[in-house]
Amino acid sequence: MLKIAVLVSGGGTNLQALIDAQGRGEIPGGEIALVVASRPDAYALERAAKAGIERAVVRRKDFDDPAAFDHALCETLRSHGIDLVVLAGFLSILGPEVLAEYERRIINVHPSLIPSFCGDGFYGLRVHEAALARGVKVTGATVHFVNEITDGGEIILQKAVDILPGDTPEALQKRVMTEAEWVLLPKAVALFCAGEL
Repeated sequence: MLKIAVLVSGGGTNLQALIDAQGRGEIPGGEIALVVASRPDAYALERAAKAGIERAVVRRKDFDDPAAFDHALCETLRSHGIDLVVLAGFLSILGPEVLAEYERRIINVHPSLIPSFCGDGFYGLRVHEAALARGVKVTGATVHFVNEITDGGEIILQKAVDILPGDTPEALQKRVMTEAEWVLLPKAVALFCAGEL
């Protein structure tokens, strides 16, 4: 049974999708052992508490430099015996120590069809605003391995979502989450835990 850490910064809707999938028996090879938040007020910590999952907070601003933050995060993961790291709306940049320690063992979900609308500065509603401004007819979500390039790691799974007339960034964000992110992320985690990636 692989130990999974989910890294979060906000509400934790993708975390909840993972908790629900685990509850339905859809991740038989792994278990969510730790939720790490970059902010102590992240609602995702409440979701973890309700599910009986251990929690930790590692804040970038508590450290003098990025390397110290990176080391603290790595130590937190290491001390819990984590096998797979899942970024689920984690807004702090991972540094070289974490990336090296967990090479090909960190996955992220991004709310677009990479390589569109990704990279530095593309997160949250900004992604959906950019898709609507460009006038594309299809968007979606991507789960990918994490490397030193923002949204640049190997793609694991993608799912397309139609853009509808009159879509707002908020409506599109919700549809991409429900139709793509919450489907793909548990599936990718299950594949990893089954040794299929």
